[in-house]
Amino acid sequence: MAHLPKIFILRISPFNTCFIRKLHTYSSNKSKNWRKKLIGALGLIIGGTGVLLCTLNSSVRASILELCPPKNKWDHQGLITALDHASIRRGYEVYKQACISCHSLRYVAYRHLVGVTHTEAEAKAEAQEQMIVDGPDEEGNMYERPGKLSDFFRPPYPNEEAARAANNGAFPADLTYVILGRKHAEDYMFSLLTGYYDPPAGVVLRDGQYYNPYFIGGATAMGPPLFDDSAEYSDGTPAYASQLAKDVTVFLKWAGEPEFDHRQRMMVKVLTAGSVLVLTVWFVFRFRFMTLRARKFQYRPKG
Repeated sequence: MAHLPKIFILRISPFNTCFIRKLHTYSSNKSKNWRKKLIGALGLIIGGTGVLLCTLNSSVRASILELCPPKNKWDHQGLITALDHASIRRGYEVYKQACISCHSLRYVAYRHLVGVTHTEAEAKAEAQEQMIVDGPDEEGNMYERPGKLSDFFRPPYPNEEAARAANNGAFPADLTYVILGRKHAEDYMFSLLTGYYDPPAGVVLRDGQYYNPYFIGGATAMGPPLFDDSAEYSDGTPAYASQLAKDVTVFLKWAGEPEFDHRQRMMVKVLTAGSVLVLTVWFVFRFRFMTLRARKFQYRPKG
C-alpha cells in the first residue's frame, strides 16, 4: 500500500494572529522609516553638493573685483512699457559720433532703423554715408560701394589683429549684445560710461590704462568716451555726459533686443484677452454653474 504524504495542519490561535499582524505592521513601519531616512540622506547630499558648488563658483568669480552698479529707474522696465524711441535715436547719434570708431555693431542693419528711429529715406541716407566692401567683380577684385538698407553696420577694423594693433593689444568688444551679456544690464553700462575716477592709493595702472571700478579688475584700456558736449544732438537736447550715457545705453538695449516693443505689445494683448477670459469663466461659474450645482433632486416612488 502506497504511503500517503503527511499533511501538516497549522492551527493559528487568536494570539498568533495578533502577533503576526503586529510583526507585519512593525516590518512595514520599519521599511517606511528606512525609505524616509534614505530620501532625507539623498536630499542632504544633493543640497550640500549644490551649496558647495555655488560657494566655489562665487569664490573664484572675477566679478568680486567689480563694483556693483547702483540701481537706476529706466522707463522701459515696466510690465507693459516700451522703449523711448526718441532716446534710441539720440543714442544712435552718440554711438555714431563717439563709439563707432572703436566698437562694432555686427548684427544691426540699417533697415532695422526704419520705423524705429528713422524714416526709410533717412535710413537710406545713413547707409549711403558708409562705403561697404563688396565683390568680387567680374575681374575677381573687391570694391567699395555706398551702403544700402540691407547692409549691416560696417566694423571699424577689418579683423581682430588690426583692432588690437590700434588699441595697444586690447580688443574692443562688439556692442550688439553687450547689455544682455552683463549681469546688471543697463545699470552696468551707464555706470561704466560715467564711472571713471582717479585710481585710489595702492592701485598702480600700466601705461594706457584707466581706472574704472565698474570694470572687472578696475583697469581698462578704454579711456573716458563721453564728456559734456562730446556729441551733438539733432533735436537740441543738452548733451551732458549723463544724458549721452543714458541715451546710448537705451540704444544698445534696443540693438540687443529689437523685438522688445513687439514683445511688450504681445504682453498687452495677452493680459487683455486673459482678463476677458477670466471674467467670462467667473461669470459662467458664478451665475450658471452654481445654480445647477445647488439644485436638489428627490426621488419619490409612485404610489
